[in-house]
Amino acid sequence: MKILVIIPCYNEQESIERVVENLKDKAPFADYLIINDCSTDNSEKILHDNKMNYISNPVNLGIGGGVQAGYLYAKQNDYDIAVQMDGDGQHDPKYLADVCRPVIDGIVDMAIGSRFIKKEGFQSSFMRRLGINIISFLIKILTGKKVYDVTSGYRACNRKLIDYFADNYADDYPEPEAIMKCVMNGFNVGEVPVIMEERHGGVSSIRSFKSAYYMIKVCLALIVDRISITKKAGK
Repeated sequence: MKILVIIPCYNEQESIERVVENLKDKAPFADYLIINDCSTDNSEKILHDNKMNYISNPVNLGIGGGVQAGYLYAKQNDYDIAVQMDGDGQHDPKYLADVCRPVIDGIVDMAIGSRFIKKEGFQSSFMRRLGINIISFLIKILTGKKVYDVTSGYRACNRKLIDYFADNYADDYPEPEAIMKCVMNGFNVGEVPVIMEERHGGVSSIRSFKSAYYMIKVCLALIVDRISITKKAGK
């Protein structure tokens, strides 16, 4: 199967070279595409000088727009599996085959690499875990589906979801909304245990003072999505 790893990149000069080297070493069976989202540091120079596979967005689209560009590329180039992997070094590519396996076997449409199944490795901060648990609980209420690591950006999707996400992907911080839309549109979502590391460099887009705002914003977006999808289904 043709597998594409989509790596969103915004100011990841400290980690992106190591991420790609690690990916080539541990998952040589997969192609990769880095989406440089108008980085203001030396990320693009590093990508260019090292002849990495990348595209640069003409304007900053945020993580949602960047990832969607990757899905559009996967659709246009006829990939069977698309895998999202962060550019900060948190996602270990040695688990890439494990994340892809249930998708390849047709068990699920989307497999999420989850740090909260075996609870090994880096587990994030207390406040981040609290927010993740609240969002997970809300998704369970709205969809009936329990997903533990709802903000994990380590996930594999089949061809049907590649086609769907190429045209439909949330902006801002889209991971929970993508799960919501998948479940509500009849796609099967599952989780695979992985071990994650702390980011190798740069700064997270969700810092401590933004955690509460992020959680409120995502919860409201999920409720709006649920209402919108229900209305469309009733038409």
